[in-house]
Amino acid sequence: MQYEQAKELLDLDFKRLFGVHRSTFEAMVQVMQEREQSKQKAGRTSKLSVPDQVLVTLQYWREYRTYFHIAQDWSVAESTLCRTVQRVETTLIRSGKFLNG
Repeated sequence: MQYEQAKELLDLDFKRLFGVHRSTFEAMVQVMQEREQSKQKAGRTSKLSVPDQVLVTLQYWREYRTYFHIAQDWSVAESTLCRTVQRVETTLIRSGKFLNG
């Protein structure tokens, strides 16, 4: 489910599907957008928008499906999905905003 479709979900359904509140998701997107703006070199543009990159990562964490299966749903290469999830994870951890305790 892409971000454009996810926007239509009720807040409760959004939480059930992705495992985080919409406000947490929006904070994650903000952190990722700040990272994108601060990049030194512009590379190839991603096939997935920043909100979609966060959604795909949340989907991976929530459902424990393989990269292959999720990549098929999003029409991207498995390696692209793997790099995306690793990049989102690293960025969110380094931000320090989503750590418990």
